Amino acid sequence: MKYHQINSGLFVKNRRKFMAEMKPNSVAVFNSNDIYPVSADSTLPFAQHRDIFYLSGVDQEESVLLLFPDAPYENQREMLFLRETNDHIAVWEGEKLTKERAFQVSGIRTVYWLQDFHKVLNEMMTYADTMYINTNEHYRASVETETREARFVKWWKERYPAHNVAKSNPILQRLRSVKESEEIDLIQHACDITEKGFRRLLGFVKPNVTEYEIEAELAHEFIRNRSKGFAYTPIIASGNNANVLHYIENNQQCKDGDLILLDVAAEYANYSSDMTRTIPVSGRFTDRQKAVYNAVLKVKNEATKMLTPGTLWKQYHIEVGKIMTSELLGLGLLDKADVQNENPEWPAYKKYFMHGTSHHMGLDTHDYGLLHEPMKPNMVFTVEPGIYIPAEKFGIRLEDNVVVQEKGEPFNLMRNIPLEVDEIETLMNE
Repeated sequence: MKYHQINSGLFVKNRRKFMAEMKPNSVAVFNSNDIYPVSADSTLPFAQHRDIFYLSGVDQEESVLLLFPDAPYENQREMLFLRETNDHIAVWEGEKLTKERAFQVSGIRTVYWLQDFHKVLNEMMTYADTMYINTNEHYRASVETETREARFVKWWKERYPAHNVAKSNPILQRLRSVKESEEIDLIQHACDITEKGFRRLLGFVKPNVTEYEIEAELAHEFIRNRSKGFAYTPIIASGNNANVLHYIENNQQCKDGDLILLDVAAEYANYSSDMTRTIPVSGRFTDRQKAVYNAVLKVKNEATKMLTPGTLWKQYHIEVGKIMTSELLGLGLLDKADVQNENPEWPAYKKYFMHGTSHHMGLDTHDYGLLHEPMKPNMVFTVEPGIYIPAEKFGIRLEDNVVVQEKGEPFNLMRNIPLEVDEIETLMNE
C-alpha cells in the first residue's frame, strides 16, 4: 500500500465497539471484495470492502474476519483467514500478508490460512446460536453484481439453516458514522492532499486547456502524495457541462469566459475526501458569475452552521432550501409568484438546486449513517450547495468536508483550500 501503516489500535477499538453490540452467543463474518475481471486475464484494481477494513485494517483480497465474543476459548474470539503466501506468489504478485504481519496490521493474534476457514467455521457454528451476515443496506446502494459477501451469505444459509440470522449493517451504520480521532486525522490527510492538487491547478488552468489535462494534473499530485488517486470518479465540467450533475467524460476544451466546476478529491488509506470548487478559465469571474458564486457561498456558510448535534437530516435540508430560495430571488432566477405557487413536494428552488446539501463521508465517499437519526459529534459531512443555470451556460457548486462538534459550528477539514473569489483570482493570476 502507498499509505503509511495505520496503528492497529484503531481497529482493536472498532472491533470492541462492534462486538459490544452483538447478541449473546453469536458469530459475525466479514469478507474481502473480489478482484473483478474485465476480459481475458485483465482485472480492475483491487478495492477492499470497507467493513472488513474498518474492523481489521486488512487491505488484501481473499481475506475473512470472524468475530465470536462468547467463544469458549479466548483465541477463538477474533480470527483472521488469509490467502496463504509463498515464494512463487511473492515473485509474481508481490508481498502478501504473513501471519506475523497480519497481527501487526490488525492486532488479531489468531490468524489462519484461508483453506482452514470452513473447518474452523463449522466448529464455531456448533457453539453459536446466531450468525451476523453483512448485507449492503446503504440508502444509495444499487448492486447487480454478486459479491463475495453475497456468495458467502447464500452458502452459509444453505449449510446452517437451523441458526438464527442477524444483520451487521445496522450496527456498522451507527459505528462507522461516528469517527474516532484517528479516522478524522486520516480524512484530514486526504483533504490536505486534495488541497495540494487544487492549488496546483490554480497555476495551471488557462484558456484552451482540456478537462482531461486538468484530470491528469490532479492524478499526478494525488499519487505523488501517497494517495491511490481519486476518491471517486472525477467531475471536471467546463461551461455547460457543469449542468450535468454527474458529468465524467472530462473530454472538452475549456474556453475563455467559461467556468470549470471541479468535483474532485483524493483518498488516503481508503478514507475519502470530497471537494468541489468552481473556477474561471480566464482567471477572472464576470460580475454575473461572481454574484451567483457568492450566493452559493452564502448558502454553504449558513448551511454549515446548522450541522450540530441533534439536527435531523430531513429538517436540515428544508431549512437550507429556504436560504437557497432567498438567494435565487435575489439573483432574479425566481420571483415571488414562483415561490407562492410552488409544489411542496418539489419546491421552486429545485429548478436550480436539485440535489441534497450534505451526506456522511468517511471510508466511503457516501458513507454509512442513518439519516432518520439525529446528528452526533464526530460525524463527518459534506456541505455542497449549487446553482445550475443551463440558460446561462454555467453551474456553480462549492463543497467542503466538516466534522460535527460537541458545541458550536463544525470544524472545516478544508479550511485551508482556497474558496473566496478574491483568493482564487489572485492565485490564478500570480
